[in-house]
Amino acid sequence: MAVLPTPPIVTVYGAEWCGDCRRAKRFLDSVGVPYRYVDLEADPAAQQLVDDAGFRAIPIIVTPAGQVLIEPSNDELARVVGSAA
Repeated sequence: MAVLPTPPIVTVYGAEWCGDCRRAKRFLDSVGVPYRYVDLEADPAAQQLVDDAGFRAIPIIVTPAGQVLIEPSNDELARVVGSAA
């Protein structure tokens, strides 16, 4: 199984139709965490990367520390990015 690359900033892999993806982006925006959003439907190479890594659920959030969160709650995101939910 492949792994996702460790990004220089928080990276959110998702799709516009995904409610959890929109919620995660809203949360990150609300606490001022800079992030990169990768729309898997618009980026076939990114979709292949996620598929090769074995992930099937979104959002997938990868931190600069290499942590990978799958469909995290706002509380989980807060713990990882160091902000209060």
